[in-house]
Amino acid sequence: MLTIHNKDWARLLADEFEKPYFKELSDFVEREYAQKTIFPPYNKIFNALESTPPDKIKAVIIGQDPYHTPGAAMGLCFSVPKGEKIPPSLNNIYKAINNDYAFDPPNHGDLSAWAEQGVLMLNTVLTVESGKANSHKDKGWEKFTDAVIKKVNEIDRPVVFLLWGSPAQKKAKLLNNKKHLILESVHPSPLSAYRGFLDCGHFKKANDFLRENGIDEINWNNN
Repeated sequence: MLTIHNKDWARLLADEFEKPYFKELSDFVEREYAQKTIFPPYNKIFNALESTPPDKIKAVIIGQDPYHTPGAAMGLCFSVPKGEKIPPSLNNIYKAINNDYAFDPPNHGDLSAWAEQGVLMLNTVLTVESGKANSHKDKGWEKFTDAVIKKVNEIDRPVVFLLWGSPAQKKAKLLNNKKHLILESVHPSPLSAYRGFLDCGHFKKANDFLRENGIDEINWNNN
């Protein structure tokens, strides 16, 4: 049975774990890991939640599903372990940060430092079969991560949601807490980033909002 070790998330999502769909999802995921090559590593499935407890959340970045190439997925959207090639979308994220805050982009793609500062880096689907993008779509993960997003929406203090691309933007319908800030842009993929992502200003806007609400800014430079 899939298990979250962070006690706060486990408590918040306790009802979700008891629902029939989650038990079916858990059985499916366990079976897939036993029979196939699945990413991220099993102990990193809930890395986004384990790395960023609910009481630490300042911002939320929503991705789609994990990287489906060996060694890349680490349970944080857009992030890859140190030593792995920086993906094109993350390169564009670094360019956008550079447009907000002139900085020397790091030589790695590990965004764990963001997660530790309070950036919940959540894919909407948390597992994938090797070489098969979206292979675990519509298996139940979307219901689960929607439940996570709803729990963050209920947090009674300001949180920034960064919604990049239409799949992420569709999650805006789950967000009705007036304390939060929703920032939307095209996806940082090379296919769309030139249509407004690179100069979206989201990283500075997020920090301005946090600062105005008495919350420590995020250091986006993860060197």
